[in-house]
Amino acid sequence: MKPKVTLKQIAKDLGLSVSTVSKALSNSHEIGDATKTRVQEYAVLQKYKPNTMAKNLKNQRTNTIAVIIPNILNPFFAKVFSGIEKAANAKGYNVITYISNESNKKEKQAMDLLSNGTVDGFILSVAQETQTLHDVSHFKETLREGLPIVMFDRIMEEVSCDKVIVDDFESSVEAVNHLIKLGCKKIALLSCIDNLSVGKHRALGYEKALENNKIKPDANLILKIENQEAFDIQLKQLLDMREVDGILAVDEHSSTMAMKIAIQKGIKIPEELCIIGFADGVWSRRLTPSLSTISQHGPEIGEEAAKLLIEKLESKQESPTYKTTVVKTELRQRDSTRRV
Repeated sequence: MKPKVTLKQIAKDLGLSVSTVSKALSNSHEIGDATKTRVQEYAVLQKYKPNTMAKNLKNQRTNTIAVIIPNILNPFFAKVFSGIEKAANAKGYNVITYISNESNKKEKQAMDLLSNGTVDGFILSVAQETQTLHDVSHFKETLREGLPIVMFDRIMEEVSCDKVIVDDFESSVEAVNHLIKLGCKKIALLSCIDNLSVGKHRALGYEKALENNKIKPDANLILKIENQEAFDIQLKQLLDMREVDGILAVDEHSSTMAMKIAIQKGIKIPEELCIIGFADGVWSRRLTPSLSTISQHGPEIGEEAAKLLIEKLESKQESPTYKTTVVKTELRQRDSTRRV
C-alpha cells in the first residue's frame, strides 16, 4: 500500500517549511500567490488529504453532531432527521446517527461512546425505557462535560437544555373539537404510548376538549394499553359495541389498527366512524380511505433543533440560557373524516 502523503513530505519535496505548506493549503494571506498555487497543485497531484482528526484536536471541534432517535421505522423520526441533516450540512456540520431502539442502555452507551471527542453535541428524542425509568443521569453527565444537548418531541422537563416540541395537548384539543363539529358524540381515545410524555399530553388534551364541550368522559371509550397484542384485542371488542362514532388515535399503531379493524367489521368510514391520527407519514395518504392526521411538521422540528444546537456550539456565552421552541401542528383532513 502506498504511504499516505503528509505535510512533512510535501514540505520536503518542495523545499519549504511545514508551516508554509500548512498556511498555503489553508489559503492564508501570509503566503504569496505563486507559492500557494505551487503547494496546492502539488497536493492535488499527490492526492493529499488533510488529517481531520489532528485538525479537530487542535481546534477542539469536530464539526460533527450526534443524533439519537428511538425508532428508525417511525416516519416521523425519519422526517425530523431529514430536517436536522439539511440544517447541519448548510452550516458545515456532519451528522452521526444512532438508534436507541427504545433502550435506556443503548441510549447511555451511545452518549458515552460519542462524548469522548467524537462529536460536539447531541440532538435526541428520549427512549421509551428512559422515560419509563425516569433516568436522566446520562443527560446531566453529558451536560456537565460541556457537551450541549437539544431534545425534541420526547423530552425530560428536569434536564436543563434546549427543547423543540409540538403542543401535543392543544393538538388533541383541536382534533377532538373537530370531531365534535362533525357531529361525533361517542369519541374514543386510543393510545399505545401512554407511558411517554407525548402520549400523556395528547390524552390530557382529549379529556380537556370533552370537558370544554360538556361531554362526560366514558372510561369504556378510552384504551391506553402499551402491549400491542392486548390493545388489538380490546379495540376489536370496543368496535364490536358499535357505539363509537369518532376516534382520536394518538400513535401510528392505534390509528392504523383502528382503520383496519373498522373496515374488517364493515363499519363505514367516515359515514359511521370518523378517525383522526397523529404524525403524517406516507402510509396516512396511501391507506384506503386515507387517514386524517395531525401533522407535526417533522422537517421543521429537525431544522429548529439543529439551529439551536449550532447556536450553542458557536456561542461565546459563559452562562448559557435555554429555550423551548413549540412548532405549530396542522390538522390535515382526508377521507377518514367527513367534511364540515
